[in-house]
Amino acid sequence: MTSSLVKICGLSTPESLDAALDAGADMVGFVFFPPSPRNIGLETARALGARVAGRALKVSLTVDATDEVFAALVEALRPDILQLHGKETPERLLDLRAKFGLPVMKAIGVATAADLAAVGRYEPVADRLLFDARPPKDATRPGGNGNAFDWNLLAGVKTARPWMLSGGLDPDNVAEAVRMTRAPGVDVSSGVESAPGVKDLAKIAAFVARARAAV
Repeated sequence: MTSSLVKICGLSTPESLDAALDAGADMVGFVFFPPSPRNIGLETARALGARVAGRALKVSLTVDATDEVFAALVEALRPDILQLHGKETPERLLDLRAKFGLPVMKAIGVATAADLAAVGRYEPVADRLLFDARPPKDATRPGGNGNAFDWNLLAGVKTARPWMLSGGLDPDNVAEAVRMTRAPGVDVSSGVESAPGVKDLAKIAAFVARARAAV
């Protein structure tokens, strides 16, 4: 069994984007959330989006964004998937899919088994689910904090939607994470950085390779 999808998120420079594409990432993620050190502006999004040139799926990450923010980023990035990382309701997912005609991936924060109850709420309306570590209470952002959760919680998780594992992954632990969870996809951001928001090109290549090799 191999991890079928690899997503490198929080890309903000041509060099880091090229590293992800050259390594064979299936998805490349771009953050539109000002508190994040990975946040990018519209002109950067436009340039990076064009650079992808169909080599991977483009994913926009937002947190409780307004319609105006979505309209602007969709025009600039031309994303293939909208990733929602805030407290968006199932109704909001339906609204965004209808307005922009794009698939939606909903992040679900996990700390205990009880958090997986959210699957039942979002499964009917999301095209894809992302299980991420629930952020600490004092966190300024809902993801990209470099924290892992107990992967055993996902043992035998049942969902009719494709899903991805995120939170605290890095080149050293991604193979173990895939073996434990049988995750059909993995997503990394801070785990391939040398400093917050600064991607390490060698770590990107190593992460993709090790995720692919996990059995």
